Amino acid sequence: MKRAVLFDLDGVLVDSHHAQLATLAGFATSALGRRVTIADLPSWAATTPREHVLAELGHVGTIDQDRWDAAMATATLTTEVFPFATKALTALRAAAVTTGIVTLRNRRRVDWLLPPDILGLLDVIVCYEDAAPKPAPDGLLLALGKLGVAPAYAVFLGDMPSDMHAARAAGVTPIGAGWGFSSPTALTRAGATVVLPRADDLADTLLSLTSME
Repeated sequence: MKRAVLFDLDGVLVDSHHAQLATLAGFATSALGRRVTIADLPSWAATTPREHVLAELGHVGTIDQDRWDAAMATATLTTEVFPFATKALTALRAAAVTTGIVTLRNRRRVDWLLPPDILGLLDVIVCYEDAAPKPAPDGLLLALGKLGVAPAYAVFLGDMPSDMHAARAAGVTPIGAGWGFSSPTALTRAGATVVLPRADDLADTLLSLTSME
């Protein structure tokens, strides 16, 4: 039976915490006409939709995408894929486990964040423009449909409560990434079957979890 491991992107495969905050600060500086630093952002900025964060800073109206992309292009220069990502994806492929990403990023921004060697190890990528965003299950179901894997034989590794809700709604086993944006407690409360505290042995752990499905 075909198996799959699906991943969220930010905070799970990509260490983008600083870049996300820097993008918010950079956009706010440009849009508001005053200097906004990461220190000026609310404490909950990293885990809240950008519209709410920017509104707290005084931004009104729609978000200009060109201005947002300009801020992000600068901020993501320091973004790095977590060291364990290549090893984990390579091991899953060697074990004939299909892999994919379901992210709220649009496709162009995914290409900014992931190098070609990582992209080449993924079997499917579902982005914001492809399906209703999490916590809706649509993106997960679309990915599994493309992979030809039944939900019961898949796990989803995410770091936000919305990831856990989406997985449960899709019938996929929700796994929490304890090194991401949300706390292990928040992930457990959102329905994570297990929260992994670290990613040192991620490939072996995911292979063990998929073999149990």
